[in-house]
Formats: sequence, structure tokens, C-alpha cells
Amino acid sequence: MPEEINEHFEESREELKRADHLIFVSLKYTRTVDVIKHIVERLINCIDFAFTGLLDELVENGKIEEIPAAILPKCKLIKEQFEDDDHIPDMVDFLLLLRKINRAKFERSSEFRRHVTMTAHLVDDEIMKLDIDLITEYFKETKHFFEYIWSKYVMPEED
Repeated sequence: MPEEINEHFEESREELKRADHLIFVSLKYTRTVDVIKHIVERLINCIDFAFTGLLDELVENGKIEEIPAAILPKCKLIKEQFEDDDHIPDMVDFLLLLRKINRAKFERSSEFRRHVTMTAHLVDDEIMKLDIDLITEYFKETKHFFEYIWSKYVMPEED
């Protein structure tokens, strides 16, 4: 495996560690919307780095010519290249949802309390409420995805 691929997956793992710390330490003690917003950003970065690592491997194997710099063409290419995979296309949709949440105007409520909530007003008039439980669920989903990618594409066990 080329070094660049290791680098992308390593960056993805580091972002996951940062998100873990934000959830289980920072959010636990501060309970602010800013921390929730930072967690969303870390999850986006984690998935994006994992996708870049996958695409980098495809470039290395001559299946594609280049990796798009922008995230939307990258997501389209990932969906095309991994359409037969059970998890990756769903994760593309999840990444796009996280990006919508991250870019949305938002309101804060119940800060410094257990029920701190970030209410995001998405562009299609949809309202999304992120609280500690939902952002923790998003983290677990991202972690599961990372573990899946790692075991299937990065370090597959030899049969």
C-alpha cells in the first residue's frame, strides 16, 4: 500500500479520535453548541479523508485518473466506484447530510445543560435538532464506517 493512502486513512483515524474526545470529554463538561458544531466538522473530515484514501487506491490501481478536489464530485465518484458495496453509498448520503447541517444557520438552546441542542435550519426548509444523543449516534455511525473501511480496504485479513 502506498504511503499516501496510509496518510489519508491515518488522518481519518486522527479526526475520529478528535471527535471522540470532543464527545466524551469536551461535550460532557461544557455542553455547548460550539462543541456539537466542532464534532460535526470532525465527522465530515473523517469521512472525507477515508473517501480520499479509497480514491487514492483506485488511482494507484489505474481504475480512475484523478481525485476531484471538491467534495461533491468526490462523493459522486465514490458512489459510482463503490455502488456494489453495502455501506459506502449510504455513507456518502450521510456525509452530505452532515455538510448541510454544518453549513446551515443554527440556533442554540439549553446550553450548559444535559439537553443542549443545536437547531439547524437546512436549505430545504427542513429543521434538524442535534442534541448529545443524536451527535453521539452520528459519531458511532462514523466510527463503525471507519472500522468497516479499515477492515475491508486498508488492512483486509488474508484468507
